[in-house]
Amino acid sequence: MKKSIKTFLKHPTKDSSNRSANPAVIRASTILFNSMQELYQHEKKIKNHQKVSHYSYGRYGSSTTIELENMLKELEQAHHVFLTGTGFGGVALAIMSMCRPGDELLVSDNVYGPTKEISEKLLKEFNINAKFYNPNSFDDLKSNLSDKTKMILVENPGSNTFEFQDLSKIVSLAKKRKILTFLDNTWGTPLYLKPLKLGFDMSFSSATKYFSGHSDAMGGSLAVNKKVFNKIMFFYKLSGYRMSADEAYLIIRGLRTLDTRLKQHYENTKQVINFLKKQKKIKEILYPHNPSSKNYKLWKKYYSGATGLLSIVIKSKKKSSVIKFVNSLELFGIGYSWGGFESLAILQELKSNKKHEYLQGRKYYRFDKDEHIVRLHIGLEDSNDLIQDLKNCLRYIK
Repeated sequence: MKKSIKTFLKHPTKDSSNRSANPAVIRASTILFNSMQELYQHEKKIKNHQKVSHYSYGRYGSSTTIELENMLKELEQAHHVFLTGTGFGGVALAIMSMCRPGDELLVSDNVYGPTKEISEKLLKEFNINAKFYNPNSFDDLKSNLSDKTKMILVENPGSNTFEFQDLSKIVSLAKKRKILTFLDNTWGTPLYLKPLKLGFDMSFSSATKYFSGHSDAMGGSLAVNKKVFNKIMFFYKLSGYRMSADEAYLIIRGLRTLDTRLKQHYENTKQVINFLKKQKKIKEILYPHNPSSKNYKLWKKYYSGATGLLSIVIKSKKKSSVIKFVNSLELFGIGYSWGGFESLAILQELKSNKKHEYLQGRKYYRFDKDEHIVRLHIGLEDSNDLIQDLKNCLRYIK
């Protein structure tokens, strides 16, 4: 029977030996074999990318992580999925596996802060040059390409400022130049966008976010095609980037309800945006909600749904009043990350005038005077309560 992805997420990874609806948590370093011949045959299976229920050593993962790999392979429609202990570990795995001294990495300027940091700082020490392009200009991306460009790294939509790019145009250009492509798909998740089907070589998601959904687990997921599999597997085995069995179990638990949770995140977000659109203190909402906008058109072109993360642009001469707005919110926690059941709010410091300072400074995003960006993650609370909370606290903005 052919099953939809919604049904699939509910049914794999059962533990038949213990008759449990969920997989066992297998914590292991040493994996025992009955003979040297069996060990050799098993390692040959792993090398040939055949289906296995366990690895030959715990550094590569366990039966529990294999269950999660298999779920995500189906969701991503990938050749293989590599699991890392943190979300950012998946980004680092892709870059460190594929880039070598003398290469250039072309990076969208609106990427997640640590992605910018590894690109700007660490890669320089390995004689790998990172160049940043304007995410709103395909021509700027093209003009930054060179014979040394090894990979184009895209985050879509952009972290905190939510620019959407024309993904097929990027893939088409990269294939003509034989350049690898990487997409950070954490916002959309592979439920709403499948980057490998579009032609990207690597599709990344921070499993800490929506995959987990409960703010109690950390992990990364790097889905790859056959072309890059061997090089990434080589570095993956040597680096020990693997995810623990306990984290994998929690993320499997979260994936069971991914479709249901994302639907509610989106419904709540629509209600909150309808309220925010009417507020004079909110200059702009950074989310694909306006049908006449470029971002909306590109979102509709590629995505089958939307999630609960957005930013609002507040115009205020007093930054302290914006901070008071955030501090006063009752139902929005203040903290990093997002994608869990709870709503969050945080003031984003995106302005940087220092040439090489790592904050999350942007070269291309244009800030008017006295503008401030507050990122909101809309959780699973009653949307009416969230709206009332925002309404009560907007009065503090001066």
